[in-house]
Amino acid sequence: MTYEEAIGVFNYPFFKLLRIAHNVHIENFDEQTVQISDILSVKTGGCSEDCAYCAQSVKNGTKFPKQPMLDLEKVIDTAQKAKECGATRFCMSTSGRCLFSDDEFEKMCEMVRAVKYLGLETCVTCGFVTKIQAQKLKESGLDYYNHNIDTSPEFYKNIVSTHTIDDRIKTIEIVQNAGINVCSGGIVGMGETNEDRVKMLVLLANLPTPPKCVPINKLVKIPGTRVDDSSPIDDFDFVRIIAVARILMPKSYVKIAAGRNTFSESTQALCIFAGANALFSGEKLLTVDNVKNGSDKQLFDRLNIKTALL
Repeated sequence: MTYEEAIGVFNYPFFKLLRIAHNVHIENFDEQTVQISDILSVKTGGCSEDCAYCAQSVKNGTKFPKQPMLDLEKVIDTAQKAKECGATRFCMSTSGRCLFSDDEFEKMCEMVRAVKYLGLETCVTCGFVTKIQAQKLKESGLDYYNHNIDTSPEFYKNIVSTHTIDDRIKTIEIVQNAGINVCSGGIVGMGETNEDRVKMLVLLANLPTPPKCVPINKLVKIPGTRVDDSSPIDDFDFVRIIAVARILMPKSYVKIAAGRNTFSESTQALCIFAGANALFSGEKLLTVDNVKNGSDKQLFDRLNIKTALL
């Protein structure tokens, strides 16, 4: 679908858009099932990149403390608890442009093997990777690599200057060529327009292989970052983005990611109806708060939603 076609879909009357998206969803997925992931920052802070939204960048004014890579035992313990709470995928994130040292990369591979042994799907995000690294991650049992493109190509220069969106897309290509599923989406509410948001989705949908999972993050404002004064996205526009993502990428998981704790249960229900069928659970998403323990079960019970099984 072209951008012109996609922006036309975005601007459909709200209920028409939701109806179309819901019909696409039920043609490809069980409408009453959502997939649950949990995420852990295994290396935090001290990042040399200048992403405007990130607390971990040394070029922002957040002064976020730097934390070395966690011990394997801590990762295993957290992953086991996530599994017991219903997660079927466990994501591990490292700060920085990439994992520069061989030692750190080998530790990441060891974490992947250990989490895979627990019976969970594995996901990592550790910046840019080489072809050799991608192959080693695949051999370690990695199921998903998260590498968001963040926003539209046109707006990207307003958010990051230390790398380009083409660098991101190249990494996605490397990972997919290694046989690893890609998880790639973006962040909304950084000052971009609805047109930028739709262009981001069109870019993802028109990749040679669209992402298997598309996380849509609502910006969580962090004091000291360069976008902490941006206007928040309207809830109905967020639902529209979910719906357009579902229509453009009918076989992908569409994930409500960061910022979900700012949405009412009604807004979350609209997102699920519009095609969102994955979410991050747990009380923490890297450096920001997420939903409180028990709130998802309460919501799912009210909506007759079941979670995907291992």
